[in-house]
Amino acid sequence: MKKILYLFVLLFSLQAEAQVATDTPKVSVVDTLKKDLLTVPDTVPHLRSKTAALIPPAALVGYGVLSFYVKPLRKLDRYVYNEARDHNIITNTTLEDYFQYAPIIITYGVNLVGVHGKNTFLDRTLIYAMSQGMLQIAMRTLKRSTHRLRPNGADRLSWPSGHTANAFAGAEFMAQELSGNSPYYGVVGYAFATTTGVFRIYHQDHWLSDVIAGAGVGILATKGAYLLYPFIRNALFKAKNDEKKSDVPTELRKKKNRSAMLLPSYSTGTLGLQFSMEF
Repeated sequence: MKKILYLFVLLFSLQAEAQVATDTPKVSVVDTLKKDLLTVPDTVPHLRSKTAALIPPAALVGYGVLSFYVKPLRKLDRYVYNEARDHNIITNTTLEDYFQYAPIIITYGVNLVGVHGKNTFLDRTLIYAMSQGMLQIAMRTLKRSTHRLRPNGADRLSWPSGHTANAFAGAEFMAQELSGNSPYYGVVGYAFATTTGVFRIYHQDHWLSDVIAGAGVGILATKGAYLLYPFIRNALFKAKNDEKKSDVPTELRKKKNRSAMLLPSYSTGTLGLQFSMEF
């Protein structure tokens, strides 16, 4: 399975390297890593999306919640379960254990060949860590408070699907970082995430509503991290800059952005003075 993931990363890396070679001068892996690992900008960009972007993942979570109270949705869960059991075309190998991490592996993999994302290595890693932190807290709380029995009867930690949530969190992370280079990155990430959810149903680990809710929770966790991180990061850097400025005397800080200059001038046999002021 690791070979399959490596192959996917290699294919994307080769495609990205070909594109970089035709559009820009060739960049060595060492230079790319130095630029990405050692560069820390003063600020990071805010998530450029409207509040409406949170509606689809919230709706997915809402669907999962309604499945506890709306009988037709619960009947649909059982119908999908029976169909998956009777017409199982999926291998018994739990490939979803690996597919859930594919978007993250690809995101960091293509960066090695010069495909830069929205943020530097440090910033995007902190964003991903924040996303995972919020996701794990949410998943642990929801699973232990809902007590839904899995289709295979293994335990009562079925809702929502953790594998699916993790996969969609990674897919949204990949879309946020790389869709500026090509929208196909986001498509590939969400394809792996969707496949992960389908495999969880076919392997009788989750109901349909578990998978749908997990997708919503994962996307919300990543979007939440991208919304919150810039405020935290930029506020910290602003505070450090303010501390540096506090060491400068007040009189000098006031005069920092203003300067005046008086110079003699000579033009067509006439002497004079030139005065200029910069605000």
